[in-house]
Amino acid sequence: MNGITLALSKGRIFTETLPLLAAAGIVPTDDPETSRKLILATNRPDVRLVIVRASDTPTYVQHGAADLGIAGKDVLLEHGGTGLYQPLDLKIARCRMCVAVPDGFDYETAVRRGARLRVATKYIRTAREHFAVKGVHVDLIKLYGSMELAPLVGLADAIVDLVSTGGTLKANRLVAVEDIMPISSRLVVNQAALKMKREVLQPILDAFAGAVA
Repeated sequence: MNGITLALSKGRIFTETLPLLAAAGIVPTDDPETSRKLILATNRPDVRLVIVRASDTPTYVQHGAADLGIAGKDVLLEHGGTGLYQPLDLKIARCRMCVAVPDGFDYETAVRRGARLRVATKYIRTAREHFAVKGVHVDLIKLYGSMELAPLVGLADAIVDLVSTGGTLKANRLVAVEDIMPISSRLVVNQAALKMKREVLQPILDAFAGAVA
């Protein structure tokens, strides 16, 4: 296909990307929340959207299955960003990466005494780097589902996860004890596509940049 393929994930990223797409004159013909299609046409015959899992977006773009995509900084840090051009922080889907523990757990003392903490997360690379810099010894436990459950059933002492409102933590009697970094979604572009399809891609990148600004 000579046109442009954009990789997006369902949910918050898709919803918050719609105004940016509109600024670039791109309107999807289907809503991925109601459609079962994984490839969505748009009002432009040269632009299509592929609906992928958030954690897969960088892989689709890196290998050229999509020319560009929108991925959270959390996902890009785990992926490593190899082979991707990241021209723009879109400032959407904002949240923060945090360390959280059960209410009443004395995290500061545990860290100060050099305790070895069991930490559940799906962000293994980010968590490893964070605790290494602090000189904290951790055993990392990789989970894909609800992190909040791990401390409740004794699987972990702490979790590293994304926090938006903090409502889920509160409901499960957990508290955020440390912010690791702010997270937002970024535009990622396949490096070869940027060279080969620059005249089609550049106006889209410029429109996104204008909409963000």
